[in-house]
Amino acid sequence: MISGFGTAEGTKKFADNSGINQENFTEFQSIYLSNVGIGTYLGDPDSKTDELVTGAVKQTIQSGINVIDTAINYRAQKAERSVGKAISELIQEGKITRDQIFVSSKNGYVTNDADVALGFWEYVKEEYSQKGVIQEGDVTSGYHCMTTSYLSDQLDRSLKNLGMECIDLMYLHNGVEGQIKDISKEKFIENLKSVFKMYEQKRQEGKIKFYGMATWECFRVAKDNPQYLSLEDTVSIAKEVGGDNHGFRFIQLPYNMSYDQALLAKNQTLGSEQVSILEASVRLGIGVFTSVPFMQGRLLTPGTMPEFDNSKPSQRALQFIRSSPGVLAPLVGQKSAEHVSENLEIMKVPPLSESEFLALVKKLTS
Repeated sequence: MISGFGTAEGTKKFADNSGINQENFTEFQSIYLSNVGIGTYLGDPDSKTDELVTGAVKQTIQSGINVIDTAINYRAQKAERSVGKAISELIQEGKITRDQIFVSSKNGYVTNDADVALGFWEYVKEEYSQKGVIQEGDVTSGYHCMTTSYLSDQLDRSLKNLGMECIDLMYLHNGVEGQIKDISKEKFIENLKSVFKMYEQKRQEGKIKFYGMATWECFRVAKDNPQYLSLEDTVSIAKEVGGDNHGFRFIQLPYNMSYDQALLAKNQTLGSEQVSILEASVRLGIGVFTSVPFMQGRLLTPGTMPEFDNSKPSQRALQFIRSSPGVLAPLVGQKSAEHVSENLEIMKVPPLSESEFLALVKKLTS
């Protein structure tokens, strides 16, 4: 098991030695994070994809990216194992040290194990039900479970999959989205408080450094939507269970030129003011990572995105997202060496300045 976690000294050294534009690193929570990260969501749960993901993660890190995102349910646990293999090999080769990178994972969805020859429900019965990890009624219609016994079990499996003693950031994966069809909002908030208490305990045990919420709808939708969640209220829960030094410091949500609600929808309330989720995050000290930067390739079709900077569609997509105030990094799913090289060309140039970004948004919304 690899010990340690991303540190101020380690990530600063990584940034200094990365060979890329230093404006492409952001200091947040005393950690230096590249403003593009790699995601590992898509792909078949087979050995061929394992090799591609491992290779892409290694190439990405060696290209100057130190933000790596995965989840236990991605490719039925094989995504985490591919990430772990890549990091272990780079450490063994002397290319990096554990304290130079920032690794996040997610738990909440019920998952099987593609390396175990059991059907989905057979695996659930054998690994979770018979061992008392999941009780009757714990799993929602969305195949989601956020009991503390299940999430604790999943964290231990994630650590084993990654081969690490500590994960830098553990997200509750689509908590509202996976639960709210089956329980009341009041019950969800009560359960969320229990989950945050459990995560704080795992921080004390040294198994995670931070925790957060990886979401799809809850921070982007209007207040009258059943899936809506107030970021201010969520931070208050974290403060209640963890004090001022609580570990709830990050969220993840979809954001790109098509999914622009995070920037433009003023659906969050701070005091008496209506602000966007990105602005609320900045004010509340929450870092934002974003998913689906290319809408799984749909934004890369010629003519789909407005032209600017005379750059390729992938460059434009990433430049818009990472230049948005409040965004730490878009997470790019990439497996081929060619795509890694093309996507990471953006690291040769700095993000847009605030005035350049505002001018671009004005152009896009006019």
